[in-house]
Amino acid sequence: MEESLRHRLSVHMRRGCLPLVAGVLFAGALQAQTSPLPKGAETAPDAIRPLIGAWNLEQAGAPRQCTITLGVEQSGQGRQLRFPATCRRALPILGQIMSWSVGGEGELRLHDGAGKAVITLSKSGTGLNGKGTDGQDYLLDPKDHPRSARPVPPSAAERAATAAARPTVVDPAAAPPTDAVPGRYVTMRQQNREGCRLMLEAGVANAPGGAPARFDGRCDDTGLTIFDPVGWRYAAGRLSLVARKGHSVDLVFENGQWRKDPAVGAPLMLRKLAP
Repeated sequence: MEESLRHRLSVHMRRGCLPLVAGVLFAGALQAQTSPLPKGAETAPDAIRPLIGAWNLEQAGAPRQCTITLGVEQSGQGRQLRFPATCRRALPILGQIMSWSVGGEGELRLHDGAGKAVITLSKSGTGLNGKGTDGQDYLLDPKDHPRSARPVPPSAAERAATAAARPTVVDPAAAPPTDAVPGRYVTMRQQNREGCRLMLEAGVANAPGGAPARFDGRCDDTGLTIFDPVGWRYAAGRLSLVARKGHSVDLVFENGQWRKDPAVGAPLMLRKLAP
């Protein structure tokens, strides 16, 4: 077979037909390729994500078809729709179609520039079928074109982690008053396992540097000693410990004690000690 192909190419070269042969071979290679997903397909809304990409639009009962691409970007009265210019000859109805959208009952609508549906298609097997305003039946076949999968719903653990990463909404009216914050505290990494002692001294708690804070005695908690709290601020029900280098960590008041918020990374709780 290889020898035969060489012979045919040699004959075409002698006849000056090599460009035509190369064009045919190149066109065949293009037809074998599938269109890549349009930009934004992976982050598109769930309702349209399975539809985005290339489809073969066929007229039922006729050898007429064309590849159209449903895009994500807004265009006219719907979203972007693309197809080769030659499609208007193969399927004249495409000359009216400007964009696409999904109807209230999940039907796919290919519509003109004024937003009027020219072809309306509904789910049928692996594709979609419906009727055009020309009275013809049409089929959208996914063929082997790539399609963006629906995202996998997050697990309970992932939902909990996401929730923990969000700052807690605090009701300032239900939080302790500012003058109740100064005092001596015990730090905890685990509930009821006391660690270092921390003194939050009286001062202007809403000043940029906050009121003074310091360890009360020795602290063996490596994380806290590296953090090295030197101040504290209090505003809108949120307590902030300020590190010597200027960064801070927030805490919210829950069940009689303060808890690091958001609850990500190493836990930290503060419980006020009696005077």
